[in-house]
Amino acid sequence: MKQVPFISVVLPIRNEEKFIEATLSAIARQNYPNTLLEILISDGMSTDSTKEIVYKFKNSNTNLSITLIDNPEKIVPYGLNRAIRVAKGKLIVRMDSHSVYPDNYIETLVDALYEHDADNTGGVVETVPYRNTVKCHAIATALSHPMGVGNSYFRIGSSKVREVDTVPFGCFRREVFDKIGFFDEELIRNQDDEFNGRMINNGMKILLIPNVIVKYFARDSFSKLYKMYYQYGLFKPLTVKKLGKVPTLRQLIPMLFVLFLLGGALLSLFLKPLWLFYGAGLLFYVMALTLISVRQAVAKKMLKMTFPLVFSFFILHFSYGWGYLYGLIALIFGIKSVFKNKTLSRD
Repeated sequence: MKQVPFISVVLPIRNEEKFIEATLSAIARQNYPNTLLEILISDGMSTDSTKEIVYKFKNSNTNLSITLIDNPEKIVPYGLNRAIRVAKGKLIVRMDSHSVYPDNYIETLVDALYEHDADNTGGVVETVPYRNTVKCHAIATALSHPMGVGNSYFRIGSSKVREVDTVPFGCFRREVFDKIGFFDEELIRNQDDEFNGRMINNGMKILLIPNVIVKYFARDSFSKLYKMYYQYGLFKPLTVKKLGKVPTLRQLIPMLFVLFLLGGALLSLFLKPLWLFYGAGLLFYVMALTLISVRQAVAKKMLKMTFPLVFSFFILHFSYGWGYLYGLIALIFGIKSVFKNKTLSRD
């Protein structure tokens, strides 16, 4: 018999006036019964019109249970935890306001959770351009390609339901939080990765459901892309330390790239023969990025995207690698203030 439990949707937001109405509309269109759904919005003290839009939507959709919660810390894990603590649902669905969800999102994830006896289920992210510009298309493409994000299945897709180490916007059993606690409030970034890693450490199952596709709006500038991935890299060593796991080679590659880029240049100043190897390495890297970018640009019939895409790939590699290196140095030397900078929030 199909199970239809009461669901709590938790939505941490801050200054999302451009996206929040579309996200709430997507939740309102869900196939899941409205009477078995509550929406808990943790607002990080927005300074734009986000709260006004939420209240207006609430007043126009009286068939939905919408509660707005203040999140004075202005940081995602605090907002998530505030909402989860007051949630009434048997299942918790974590959503994001930069995304638009298919009408069957909740229903499909709930069905998969029970069918496969999982503890967390999530879908595939289709990264779409913020605007219809060449730069925005390049950024979105880089965030969807293995050259940019590696073998992260929730970003590049999967041909089958598979057990993974993390999913975005997951559907969790409530007892998961009862057993392992809440999101780590020290992690301004990567709190989803750490929480899912903690689940795996406790023998829980996380599944990617490939036929559930969420549209995620990519950042609209190179500077925002750099800031976001620098922060992901910065908090990754701390996440690894908390989970007690040895980092994979895939996680270390961007940092090794930065060490090659900066260290190779420095050593070549003193050891002239190294210039040849250093130059050959750089040439190979640039050629690989260019070849992949040309192929993507041709496939999308947007040749002007080639060089912005090369730059987008480089930003992803360098920003994550530089952030990882800095975060690792901060951990080694005990510079805890690096991870307590609460200005590191989403744009």
